[in-house]
Amino acid sequence: MGYYSTRGLRGSLFEQSINLTNTNYMDDDLAVVQKLPTSIKPVKLGKEKGVITLAYFDAKSTVDYMGNVQGIPICFDAKETSKPYLPISNIKAHQIEFMGKFSQQGGLSFLIVSFTLYDKIMLLGYSELKKHWQGAQSGLRKSIPFTSFDTNLAVPSQSRYPVHYLHSLNIYLSILDEEKESLNGQGA
Repeated sequence: MGYYSTRGLRGSLFEQSINLTNTNYMDDDLAVVQKLPTSIKPVKLGKEKGVITLAYFDAKSTVDYMGNVQGIPICFDAKETSKPYLPISNIKAHQIEFMGKFSQQGGLSFLIVSFTLYDKIMLLGYSELKKHWQGAQSGLRKSIPFTSFDTNLAVPSQSRYPVHYLHSLNIYLSILDEEKESLNGQGA
C-alpha cells in the first residue's frame, strides 16, 4: 500500500482553485462537480491535536472529480507538473481503465493539467490520453510533451472561475462533434 505523509501536498493550490471553481459553477447553476475523497487508513496521530500525520491509502482512487455538466456526466483527474511534459507515470493503469469505462457509458473523461513551467493549464481528452498511454506501454515516449496538447483547449482563468475548464470543455465538445460528423460523412 502507498503511504501518505502530510509533508507532500503537491498540487493542493491547484486543486483548491478547481474546488473554488466547482463551488462557483454550482452556485451559478452551470455544473455539479465534486472532488472524490481518497480512502485512507490512519497509522499515526499527532499527540497534541490528534491530527493524522501518517496514513496509508486504503483503496486505489479512480479520478479526482466527478459530476454533471448540464446533463453530461464528466470525470477528470487533475495533474500538475513543473516539467515541460506530463510523465505517464503520473497516470495509473486503474485510472485509464476507469476513464475508459466511464467514456463507454457515454460520459466525458479527461485530464486537467497544470504546467507550472509555462503558467498554463490544459485540458486533455481521454482518447488523446489513451493514445499516449498505450504508446508508453509499448515502449514509446514515457511522457506527454506540452507541445502535444491542443492549444485550443487551454483552460482560462477568471476571478470567479480560477480554473474555467467549462470553457475548454465546450470547445472539446465541438471538436468531438466535428469528428463525429466527419466520420458520418465518410460512411455515407
